[in-house]
Amino acid sequence: MQRIVVLNPKGGSGKTTIAINLASYYAVQGLRPVLMDYDPQASSTRWLKKRSAPQPLIHGISAYDRNARTTRSFQLRAPGDSQRQVIDTPAAVAAPEMPELVRGADRILVPVLPSDIDIHACSKCIADLLLVAKVKRADNRIGVIANRVKKNTLVYQALMRFLATLHIPIVATFRDSQNYIRAAELGVGIHEMKAYLVREDLDQWLPLIQWLEAREGVPEAIGTSPSEGAAVVPALAAAVAVSDHSHAPGQLNGAAKLAIAGGASVMAGGGSAMAAEPTIEYTVTSGDLASATTPEAAEAPAESPPVERVLAEVASEEGAAAEGALAEEASAEEASAEEASENAEAAEADLEDPLVDTIVASEGGR
Repeated sequence: MQRIVVLNPKGGSGKTTIAINLASYYAVQGLRPVLMDYDPQASSTRWLKKRSAPQPLIHGISAYDRNARTTRSFQLRAPGDSQRQVIDTPAAVAAPEMPELVRGADRILVPVLPSDIDIHACSKCIADLLLVAKVKRADNRIGVIANRVKKNTLVYQALMRFLATLHIPIVATFRDSQNYIRAAELGVGIHEMKAYLVREDLDQWLPLIQWLEAREGVPEAIGTSPSEGAAVVPALAAAVAVSDHSHAPGQLNGAAKLAIAGGASVMAGGGSAMAAEPTIEYTVTSGDLASATTPEAAEAPAESPPVERVLAEVASEEGAAAEGALAEEASAEEASAEEASENAEAAEADLEDPLVDTIVASEGGR
């Protein structure tokens, strides 16, 4: 059974919306999914209660509700015929809690909204997954979803530039659509609505479904769908050849090649002859990345997450903003002091004016 975790400690990023619609898709496909709700707000559980009998079955588990009368494993058990498990996680998940949530996860989806606050929160979430939960980048288990975006806006462009620095695949881009709200009110997913009403939204799900169903351990091309929502991480072109001792010598392994360069991606099926030992070969064709053909050289970049650099840049930007604010405050104080000095000089000049002396003397005579 494939286990998919939707995770982002930042509240309001769209975790529940993605989880319920993903479960709805699998239900329509007849995969008898399990929707596990870890969020104490129980939004996924309430959505399940709205569903009626004719709709495809989705088995719900209220994981947030701990029952002292039963064991935890018994409470979280899934039906034996379930083929997909979707986990809706709560907000404000602390870094030490992440290893338990993502343990055994085949895919981890991280939705992020196009705002400065959400971008910073996403960088922290990715860093915790890599450094605390020990999710290896090379496993290709983490995928970012740009959620509720409005294209041709500056904040959307800033979001895409930021996500490209993470070297984590952007597996989908979802527009800000009212169809998700209407579907949630009815207890359905957009895949259960009339297709002509939600065609654009359905197209944006194609890259995500493609990535989720890709063979584990082999990178999947992102953006090969005609959907506008398909997003690409540029600047990297890699060819991955994985050997398997279960194959006979000389037999093709059916490895996939992923080429992403200049903002376009191509998926080409291919293969390589069996080697004596498992090898991973990276051929990097973009600018500042070096080529590596040995396992040691190939593994080295994967163990040094660029998120640390991103977080450092974030801290640097915040420091620069603080320095700018202090400089503006100092400048304002200096201007205020100059104005006070000018007022004092003007007052002193008025006192030295002969006309002022005459008026003062006249007032004293009265």
